[in-house]
Amino acid sequence: MTIQEVSEPRKLSFKYKFYWGIAALGTSLISGIYGGLLTIFYQDYLGLSARWIGIAATVYALWNAFNDPLFGYITDNTRSKQGRRIPYMRFTAPFLALTFILVWFAPPQAGQQTLFWWMLGSMLLYDTCYTIIGLVYSSLLPELTESDAQRNGLQISSSLFSMLGTLLGFMIPDFVRPKTGESSLVPLYIAMIAVGIIGMILILITTFKIKERREFAVVDKPVPPIEAIKFTFTSKAFLVLVAENFMAILMSSLILGSIYYLADYVLQWPAMQLLAFLFIPLILSIPLTTVIRKRLGVVGAQQFLLVLAGIGLIAVAFVPKALIPVCIALAGVGLAGPQTLTNVLFAQVADEDELRSGQRREGAFFGINALITKPAQSIALWITPFILERTNFITRASNAGEIFLGQPANAIMGIKIFAGVIPGVACLLGALLLMWYPLRGERLTEVQKKVLVLHKQKKQQFEEQYLGE
Repeated sequence: MTIQEVSEPRKLSFKYKFYWGIAALGTSLISGIYGGLLTIFYQDYLGLSARWIGIAATVYALWNAFNDPLFGYITDNTRSKQGRRIPYMRFTAPFLALTFILVWFAPPQAGQQTLFWWMLGSMLLYDTCYTIIGLVYSSLLPELTESDAQRNGLQISSSLFSMLGTLLGFMIPDFVRPKTGESSLVPLYIAMIAVGIIGMILILITTFKIKERREFAVVDKPVPPIEAIKFTFTSKAFLVLVAENFMAILMSSLILGSIYYLADYVLQWPAMQLLAFLFIPLILSIPLTTVIRKRLGVVGAQQFLLVLAGIGLIAVAFVPKALIPVCIALAGVGLAGPQTLTNVLFAQVADEDELRSGQRREGAFFGINALITKPAQSIALWITPFILERTNFITRASNAGEIFLGQPANAIMGIKIFAGVIPGVACLLGALLLMWYPLRGERLTEVQKKVLVLHKQKKQQFEEQYLGE
């Protein structure tokens, strides 16, 4: 079969893209609350020391180093009549809801060790479920269509729903978390139960509306583990992309974990106002990534937006307080790149790999990616309390449950550093690393054409061998 005989890449309807994004709303609602509230909940409200949080973050990182590649390899090689991705998503969703709820039910008056074990155990259970669903969801996208434009469209839908979920993930805790003079955690408990159930339902909706392409599960032959590792770590495009993604995840994790600190202690604003400066530019910029991608290509657009975010974040530490929201808004524009273009780049990596290995191995790439990049979340989780302790930050727990607005100047600068400077530098390093990404121009065009030929052949083989039985 020649390239000229191949049909066009699969085009997806608006309705299909809408249902695709529903799962992102569910997962981001849960993960937004988890990422934004976890540190301040355990350190500021419950009084868990930075030392214990750091240990929990380290163990958490080690567990992530094991589970992501494992689940990635398992899903790539699953041969189920229901598919190799969807069943994992569907049957894990209820457990994600349950483990998320458990995170917030730590005994408030317990000692340091009890709080540590509760935090660690619930984190590991939650992350295992989130890993399975997130890995499967990401791995499905490249399979659904070969077109960068269509993949970008799917990711825009996912990103818009994800932003809505993340925004709600900040709003909900801000309404229910104890404020000055309040001590009851009951409203927070009720809200977390509701969020877990709603998130589960949204994920399940997508699993019943999106169908996998069966030819990849039936025709593709599993790649042995050693061969799979060899193919993965000899992909220059993957190694460059995963290094950039490490920086992007470190950046986003620090921002998510620092919003409440920046709002409460630096600006002394309601958190919702600061969130508006971040999320409104971000949401408005997500559809614009299509325009930037057409002009600069996927990788060029990613670099451009990372530089914008980096400049805005670094400036947080140096501009007058009145201009900090403007810097956050600029960062919001730049964050549209990692939100919408990263998975499109991973799809390109999987396309190139399929020509080498013969199998769609998105799970392996996203699994190894998580192995390398998820420690960035643990680093971010550790950086925040470490800097706060070293700069003499005064917690609510040590101030009879009351927020202490007269923080030392060192503590204020510490917040600016982990909310602005460190994530900003990470953005600039990520943009620099992409200079070595090889899938662009004529090389990318050649890969995409060859993948269309291969997929046409696999579909014909599937119809002849499977449907003919």
